[in-house]
Amino acid sequence: MQVRFADKKLARLEVDPGYSAGLSSEIVRAFRERIQLIRAAVDERAFYALKSLHYEKLKGNRSHQRSIRLNKQWRLILEVEEREGKTIVVIKIEDYH
Repeated sequence: MQVRFADKKLARLEVDPGYSAGLSSEIVRAFRERIQLIRAAVDERAFYALKSLHYEKLKGNRSHQRSIRLNKQWRLILEVEEREGKTIVVIKIEDYH
């Protein structure tokens, strides 16, 4: 799938091995792994098939967003754009508790 970042810091976090954006190395590693999975996926069904991702639609005023678990506390917040094919927009990394 195509990936676009809503924040330049997140785009840098994917490609710059020395950049941590103030996050722990565990979160950075999980973020990079999830981005690789997203890029390799054909469509969203792959995310649902991997139960460990806990891919889910958010509720309320965030019902247009999805989340993928980075660990028990942190989530990767995404949006799905359906223009010329589907694009995953990475919004932010959020402390979900």
